[in-house]
Parts: sequence; C-alpha cells; structure tokens
Amino acid sequence: MSILLPGDEPMHYEDGSHRWIPPEPDYDQATWENQVREHQREHRSRPDPPPPRYRLIRRTAAG
Repeated sequence: MSILLPGDEPMHYEDGSHRWIPPEPDYDQATWENQVREHQREHRSRPDPPPPRYRLIRRTAAG
C-alpha cells in the first residue's frame, strides 16, 4: 500500500483511485496515460510507510 504525497492530487480521484482521463479536455490522452503509468511506478518504488503506533490504555478496576 502506498501513501499520497503532496503533488499526487492531479493523478488521483478523491477515493485514491488513479485518474485515467486527463483533467483538461484538450490534454492528449496517450500522454496522460503514460504519465499515470509512470506515476504508478513511482508508487511501487516508494518504501511502505511504517505501521501506525498504538498506545495501550489500561483501565483499572474501580473501587
């Protein structure tokens, strides 16, 4: 799983899926698809983020 970095927004929809249709109607479709493929390669080359750290909160017995 990869995370989105600043600047990744144009390549993604709000749900995180990749945008295969260019945001501007005049943009060349083939060029855009090549850019999305390159962007996906960048995703795969990024290291996975570390797992989130959780803090265990222990409750004491009331009394």
